This record gives sequence, C-alpha cells and structure tokens, in this order.
Amino acid sequence: MQMMGNETLKVIGIGDNVVDNYIDIRSMFPGGNALNFSVYASMLGCDSAYMGVFGSDDSARHVHQTLASIGVDTSHCHIADGPNGQAILKIQDGERVFISSNEGGISKSVPMEFIFDDVDYLQSFSIVHTGAYSYMDGYLTKMKQLKPMISYDFSDDFDREHALSLCRHIDFGFFSCSEWTEEAAMELLEEAVNRGCTMAVATRGPQEVILFNGESRFKKAPLEVTATDTLGAGDAFITGFLISYFKGKDNASIAVDSLIKNALGEAASFAAEICKVQGAFGHGLPY
Repeated sequence: MQMMGNETLKVIGIGDNVVDNYIDIRSMFPGGNALNFSVYASMLGCDSAYMGVFGSDDSARHVHQTLASIGVDTSHCHIADGPNGQAILKIQDGERVFISSNEGGISKSVPMEFIFDDVDYLQSFSIVHTGAYSYMDGYLTKMKQLKPMISYDFSDDFDREHALSLCRHIDFGFFSCSEWTEEAAMELLEEAVNRGCTMAVATRGPQEVILFNGESRFKKAPLEVTATDTLGAGDAFITGFLISYFKGKDNASIAVDSLIKNALGEAASFAAEICKVQGAFGHGLPY
C-alpha cells in the first residue's frame, strides 16, 4: 500500500493486547485493538510503538516476541504476574465467531497510570490510538493535554451516552455500527462531533463506511474480497485511514475533501488485504 509523504510518522497504540485462540485449528495469534494498530502502522511504514500490560504466561511471551520480531517498540510496557489477555474464537465461512474472553487477563487489574511515567516519550508521537477494551477511559483527560492526536475505537458494544461523553477528550472516534441504519449512524456521528470529535466514523460491515467532519458527510464502500479471516479488518481500516490522513494533512496543495476521500480509499484497500491473512496479522503459534 503506497502512502503519501516522505517523513516517517511516529505513532503508538496504548491499551489492549491479547492472544486470539482459534480452537478450530489449535493455534493462537497475537491481537488486540491497540496492538493491532501498532503492528499495522509498522506495516505501513511508520515508526511504531505499543504500550500496555503483558502477563507472565506463554501467551504473553509469544505476543511480546512477535512485536520484537516486527520492530514495534515495547520499551515502555509493563509485565505483571498473571494471565495475558485471551479471546477464544473460531472461523466460520471466513467470519470470526467469538466464543469467550478473559476480559484482558491481568491487564484489567493493573492501573494504566504508568503510561505517564515518561511524558517526553508520549510527546514524541503524532497519534495515540486506544479503545474500549484498553481500560484507558479515565486517562483520556490527561492524555488530551499532551501533543499527540487521540484516536479511539468504541467497537460495537458501546453505551451511547458514555461513548459520547468521551468525545470531548478525543480527536477521532470510530464506531462499529453494522446493524445500524444509515440515518441512525449519521445521527450518532453528528452528535459525536458536536461533543468534541474532529471526525467521527461509522464502519457498517458490508455496507458503506460513513465519516462526518462537522461540515461534510463522506461514504466509502468496502472492497469485495474472498476473506480468509475478517479478524482485524476494522482495526486495519482505522489504521489505514489515520496513517494516510496524517501523511497528507500537512500538504497544503491537497484539499481536505480530497485528503479524506483518499484516506478512506487507502483504508478500504488495506482492510481488504488484512482479510486475506489468518489471525489479525499472522504469526500463529500452534499448541
């Protein structure tokens, strides 16, 4: 995927990491929304880092070692005694089917305040991405005071009012609305922007993605692809959009509408490519 611009963009995902345990093929794959963002950004040529909590088990070691092999910086992560985050799932006709999870494992017991131990490190990034499963909601106010733009993935099981209340602390809000009508999704996006987001985006499964930036509504249909595994497609879309948008936004010769349309196209292309990969980004470990 060809990205715009020549400068290396520095970004970080903060929050959840898991192993996705595929019981049908008895293999576990690294994943998690914040971690996927970090890996996908690295794949797209960024200087990428991840900050979160690893457990002390074999699952955690596999995730940690995978990030090291990819080149994602984990120097500011914490390791705690206990189980790593894990989701149990299977693939059925190319679609992921979640069965259960341990809700982040040990990470739900470790306060994320440590992310501010090195503020200069955080200030070195252009984008911080986090989300609903990262136990970060209570830290967004403090994060908003720092330099990086904040992206937040609300996923698909958000409480509407709680989600909207967070929008004053973030710059980009992403919502999964596959069962929503276009009108309902658009109403949500308008309210999110009114509450403080610069841009709000609703992904809608096989239907058109909708983006609202306070002035205009943009739509982009997903690309048709024969999927091996749709796990990570939404995270890939988010990453592809943000990286493309940030790579181009300092180019005064590109109109904002064109920049957004191009970024939506890049995002759709990258998400389609990720659908061809087993797991969020491969690196499965049989057991």
